[in-house]
Amino acid sequence: MGIRYYPDLVQGTEEWLQARCGILTASEMKLILTPTLKVAANKDVRTHLYELLAQRITQHVEPHYVGDDMLRGQEDEVEARILYAERYAPVREVGFITNDKWGFTIGYSPDGLVGDDGLIECKSRRQKYQVQTILQHVEERTVPPEYLLQVQTGLLVSERSWLDFISYSGGLPMVTIRCHAVPEVQEAIIGAATEFERQIAELRRKYSLIVGYAPNRLIPTERRIEQEMVV
Repeated sequence: MGIRYYPDLVQGTEEWLQARCGILTASEMKLILTPTLKVAANKDVRTHLYELLAQRITQHVEPHYVGDDMLRGQEDEVEARILYAERYAPVREVGFITNDKWGFTIGYSPDGLVGDDGLIECKSRRQKYQVQTILQHVEERTVPPEYLLQVQTGLLVSERSWLDFISYSGGLPMVTIRCHAVPEVQEAIIGAATEFERQIAELRRKYSLIVGYAPNRLIPTERRIEQEMVV
């Protein structure tokens, strides 16, 4: 029970995807909680409910398309981590962290651990957003709102004292903003996750009843390699 680290997992690998299978994670919290910290009730929530339920049923994560932005982000993350380590402190990589203290599991994939108390979260940004971040967030020491829930979930799951949010865009200054827990945001995250887990448990019970009822004429199938190509 509690926090579990997966230090040997490499993010993006099959093993990492399997560790995340069926788990609500920090990067997805924006799907179930609105910017005003209300529990979301929309198409995105329903889609994510079915996606995680399917993963829990099959123990399989379908492949996702990797675009140019994601590939650039992977390279920028490495560069940002190197610059941070040179300027501030050594960084230790870890593939995944989970915490199940609430009776269900939330996961987080940090971009690095710093000492015993810190984390880093690196974002590769297009130059227009980097300029905007420098102008709007550096002096106020605030995280761009689109990343707030991920950052606060990372702190919640890891139970670490602080997180350095890194915004990187090659050719522009790298931004580092230190973040601490915001109790009201974390309470909203726990509330939304609790409701999400209640709904997914209800759907799973319904699924089991439908599949187990013979007159519904559901025939078991086996996964084939060709299915892996379905987007």
